[in-house]
Amino acid sequence: MKRFLSRLIQSRQSLSQFRAIAASRSGRYLSTDSSKVDEPLKVEEAETVNVPPPPTDKLLVLGGSGFVGSHILREALDRGVVVSSLSRSVRSSLHDSWANNITWHQGNLLSPDSWKEAFNGVTAVISCVGGFGSNSYMYKINGTANINAIRVAAEKGVKRFVYISAADFGVVNYILQGYYEGKRAAETELLTKFPYGGVILRPGFIYGTRTVGSIKVPLGVVGSPLEMVLQHAKSLNQLPFVGPLFTPPVNVTAVAKVAVRAATDPVFPPGLIDAHGILRYSQQRSR
Repeated sequence: MKRFLSRLIQSRQSLSQFRAIAASRSGRYLSTDSSKVDEPLKVEEAETVNVPPPPTDKLLVLGGSGFVGSHILREALDRGVVVSSLSRSVRSSLHDSWANNITWHQGNLLSPDSWKEAFNGVTAVISCVGGFGSNSYMYKINGTANINAIRVAAEKGVKRFVYISAADFGVVNYILQGYYEGKRAAETELLTKFPYGGVILRPGFIYGTRTVGSIKVPLGVVGSPLEMVLQHAKSLNQLPFVGPLFTPPVNVTAVAKVAVRAATDPVFPPGLIDAHGILRYSQQRSR
């Protein structure tokens, strides 16, 4: 019995010592006196960590001073995208106030050393570069120039590249051989370099109000009625020889809307979009 009591006393003393040590290590002492109130624990403020903001889309438009390019610039600004433009004539005849929010670069895509820096930090590119002339010139401006841009964009780590190409028009393709061969060569290069982020838009006749010098030409007077009729006559495109001539015209604002969405929406499907597809996507709500 005595041995049992002595062990009980020793165990209680050990327990008291353990509590005292644990309490001293935790920063306060336990007290059995009800008149004493434990001091509050001191909690140090955690160190804040600077988290960088989410990345911002930075879009470069090639040929931004032209008819289609200027509408793309305006659409991108309206969507809150940081935009810059690269063209041979820089700002050209754009005198609207919104153009002051664009970073303008001058360069010739046939001379890569003059414009590579414009691609620094760019996340997406839209090319509206194209033109007419002799077959050799048309191949260079529609093909070689865009191929140069596609290769530099891939080297610079650009994620998405949208190319404004052109729909096939049957016999017209043979008349403008250099034009279409250049376009198709650029398309092939784009799908090779950007298999998951390359989008090709193939509109037919693009209408809207074009500014030629100080004169505004309302192409919508002809284009809008044709679009209304031909967008519901898709079967006519299958007619031999003349079928492509029934490709519906597309409003320039629709092309701009789809191009900007394709360049900034990471889930936008890559590949080729014809005139009917452009009309369909333009009527969808943007993300």
